[in-house]
Amino acid sequence: MKPINSVEIVEQFWAAVWKAQNPQAIDRFVVDDFVLTTGGVDVVSKRKFKEWASAFMEKINDFQFEVLETFQNADGTRVASRWRVTGRNNGVFGAPADQRPISFTGTAVWAVRGDGKLLHNWVERSSLELFQQLHDRGCSNG
Repeated sequence: MKPINSVEIVEQFWAAVWKAQNPQAIDRFVVDDFVLTTGGVDVVSKRKFKEWASAFMEKINDFQFEVLETFQNADGTRVASRWRVTGRNNGVFGAPADQRPISFTGTAVWAVRGDGKLLHNWVERSSLELFQQLHDRGCSNG
């Protein structure tokens, strides 16, 4: 059996959902019982994932998503991506919405089903990178 091109699937997901800022597009890519694991928490179900993505995007004005690189294992069942988010702080991670520029990177590892549907996404964000940006601003503001 020929491996699927899971890099293409994940990059289509990035473009349709995150780059286009369209959480409703999640429906085209993930299974109903999809799991997002991020920050030590599991967000379970397609519906909950769409709610989570919408809420996340609302916390960053001028939201921009850039894929840095994406690659897959031999059979296409796992994909890894490195990415960068930039924009203006609108209350991300509970910080006061000061509208200052922010930028942080992250890594996503995906489980992909044989038919190309996304099953699970494990996300690690460079929260320290963002925390330092937000903290440094807070300290300089007194």
